[in-house]
Amino acid sequence: MTSDKLRADLTRSGLNLIGQALSIFDADLRLAVANRKYQMMFDLPDELIRPNASFEDTIRYLVLRGEYGPQPDTEAAVALRVEQARTFQPHYFERQRANGRWIAVEGAPLSQGGWVTVYTDMTDIKRQEAMLRARSAELSEQVLENAERLAATNRQLEATNAALHEAQRILTRTEAHTRQVTEMVPAHIAHVDREYRYSFSNRRQPLIFPGAASDVVGLSVEEALGTPTFLLLKPYLDEALAGEAQVFEITHPQSGRRIRIALTPDQTRGGVYILSTDVSAEVQAREALTHASKRSLAAQLTSGMAHDFGNLLTIILGLQTRLAAQKLPEAASEDVQATLAAARRGATLLERLAKISGPREVSLQPVDLAGLIHETATLARPSMNEGTVLELQIDLPQEKLLLDPGALQDSLLNLILNANTAINGAGRIVIAASTRSEWVEVMVSDTGPGFSEEALKRGADPFFSTKKGHGSGLGLSMVYDQTKLMGGTMRLDNTGTGARVTLRLPRRSVARQLVLLVEDDDTIRAQVRGQLTGLGHAVIEAESLAEARAMTDLPGLSLILSDIQLGDGLGLDLNTSLPTVLMTSLPPGDALRDRASGPVLTKPFTSARLAAALAQAIQDCP
Repeated sequence: MTSDKLRADLTRSGLNLIGQALSIFDADLRLAVANRKYQMMFDLPDELIRPNASFEDTIRYLVLRGEYGPQPDTEAAVALRVEQARTFQPHYFERQRANGRWIAVEGAPLSQGGWVTVYTDMTDIKRQEAMLRARSAELSEQVLENAERLAATNRQLEATNAALHEAQRILTRTEAHTRQVTEMVPAHIAHVDREYRYSFSNRRQPLIFPGAASDVVGLSVEEALGTPTFLLLKPYLDEALAGEAQVFEITHPQSGRRIRIALTPDQTRGGVYILSTDVSAEVQAREALTHASKRSLAAQLTSGMAHDFGNLLTIILGLQTRLAAQKLPEAASEDVQATLAAARRGATLLERLAKISGPREVSLQPVDLAGLIHETATLARPSMNEGTVLELQIDLPQEKLLLDPGALQDSLLNLILNANTAINGAGRIVIAASTRSEWVEVMVSDTGPGFSEEALKRGADPFFSTKKGHGSGLGLSMVYDQTKLMGGTMRLDNTGTGARVTLRLPRRSVARQLVLLVEDDDTIRAQVRGQLTGLGHAVIEAESLAEARAMTDLPGLSLILSDIQLGDGLGLDLNTSLPTVLMTSLPPGDALRDRASGPVLTKPFTSARLAAALAQAIQDCP
């Protein structure tokens, strides 16, 4: 006997123990199960109590047998009851059968369709009521009727309770399904009341707001997100609580992520529904596209004028240099020197145009950031206004960081000189550097007039300048682009006493590693060795898989960089627990590449890509 048949027999045996008749029909009006009492009560043939028996055939049998009294049209009576069954509603009623016996009929729908019906023989109860009415003359007819109504009401209440329990079960299941769906969405969905307190949350808040708790129901927005973020949100929340829907973006103060938030007023119970999504990647892509289009314009301008402009500058510089070599009156000599300075400035501008429009690559190296800032300050101080002080506020750990020192120093010099120009006299410029979890922040602030509203919006655009003909408009744009290349962000704001530019860069700590370099090509091995030592690592080398296997247990060895295909085997087969980075010329999607469990570098690669892959391998290795 199969387990399904055994369960069916056990179910049927259990139902047969019930003292009432019971039948269950499915949504297709087919009998799912019935007990023996059901067959005996209505004297049904065996074919009408087997599973899959038709409800319509059962009704026709009962109508023809006179169960419902005389019927002038048998098929019409059958059709009426079948149609009632298709639009089934919970019910309770009592009726007298053709044989004189009384039954109570109680039905309730099922969530998956169909219904269950229980039939109770009430003949004895009805007889007792009749005897009570006949023999108890002292009881008024009204008392009897009230007792009957109460009994009927109680039975109907039981039927209603059964339907209510079924509805509650469906509601509970629906609510669980809804919560499961909302927790799969990569967004934070929540509801807050008029006291800014969460009454619902799909527990996705930490995904959007790093550092926030996952279970925030009962907490206020300020408690869950912190005071700085709450102060950013409060004006929009107040507008939404007043009935105005809001869609806006903020920069999360703790993580620097760009968050888009939609607030929908709750017209039913008050409060606000909140939908928060992380749009940092979208915003970066949008900004990159905007700057790419402007750089494309710069490239077109440069390509059109570089040759002619360069020739003109060459002629001007040559003529003015010859004039400068002659003995001229003092006034004429000053004019020649001014002309030379203007020509050299034009050459510098042309070079900067070429840089902003041409392709660029980041060159990450181990950098002592504090030392770099001190060196930058030394370079900048001779060019500063008389009376202007350059102050350094450095709070950095004793570690080297992977940065592009040339790009960062250029950016800082640009910001310092911009601040010096803005102050236009005596003042103060401050460079502050510190670390914050996974970021390094470098801020340049001044005591000048601050940024205008237009500069705050367009300061990073190529060719935008507030210097009224005295600037190229390329400075902040180049700082923005160089910062983006290093994986960072740039923010402009006013402090109340001047302007401030904040550069936030990824904190990539550099720890000196002893790297086993496995490569069977001498030229490539020498080139990669130079990249590794340039990043500050010590290197030992192996030319084959066999040689590498003999060196994997060397004391102090902390990382392996190996080609996938070696002369005597595969770098994939080194079988070591050390962090491993593989390199290959095989294209992405190749079967050998797909076997790698860690980072894979495609040859040729830059030092920046190598540094990132090594850092990832160390981070991923337990």
